[in-house]
This record gives sequence, structure tokens and C-alpha cells, in this order.
Amino acid sequence: MDFWTAVRTCFNKYSSFRGRATRPEFWWFVLFLLIANIVLSVLDTALFGMRMMHFQPLSAIFSLVTILPSLAVGARRLHDTGRSGWWQLLLAIPFLGFLVLVWFMAQRGDDQDNDYGPAPGMPVARSSLPKVPRR
Repeated sequence: MDFWTAVRTCFNKYSSFRGRATRPEFWWFVLFLLIANIVLSVLDTALFGMRMMHFQPLSAIFSLVTILPSLAVGARRLHDTGRSGWWQLLLAIPFLGFLVLVWFMAQRGDDQDNDYGPAPGMPVARSSLPKVPRR
């Protein structure tokens, strides 16, 4: 999965906490968020000056817009490693929680189906597709 495909996928599934996300999908999206926040911080400083250093409106709006897709892709990434999305609450523990979560996100996903669905990128078996009545 390339950079733009990952970003597009994360925004298309912005509120989907079901399923699984691959490592590239998650980390490309994290890189996109990091780059966008840096660019917006520079723009905030250029447009609003140093007196607004503690409040950066463009960065704040971007963060509000991307919080739900970030949580959703984080949950799907944890699902790929066989963990619940609730593990994201580790971020409430300063520093240590962040490190543990990065460790979880960096681990290889399950190659087989797990409790959260089929492995990403694997074809879905025809028998698992829902039956649609024909008219």
C-alpha cells in the first residue's frame, strides 16, 4: 500500500472501528498526520505571528477533523494484532503508555483470520459473503 492509498483508505473508513488495518496503512497515515501538522504549525506561525503561539487555529481544526479517523485506524491496527481497540486508552498513561502502544502498532499482524475479521489483503471466501436475494 502506498502513501496516498493509505490516506484515502483511512478517510474512507473514517468511522469504521471494525475490521483490520495493515502496518503500512497505519504508519503511512501517521506520517501524513505528522507532515500535515508540521505544515499547519508553520502556517499558523506565519499567518498569526508568535503572539498566537499557544493557540494555533489551523492545527487545532485539523486535529479535530482527523481525531475520529485516527482512532478508527488505530483500533483497526490493534485488531490486526489480535487486540481490542480499547488498548488505545494506554495513551492516558504518560510516556509509558505511548511506548507500549507504539510497540503494539509496530508488531506484525496475524496472518490468519482472527476475532476481528479476515487478514487484510486476503481474498474473502465466497461462502462468507452474505446471500442477497434476487428478484
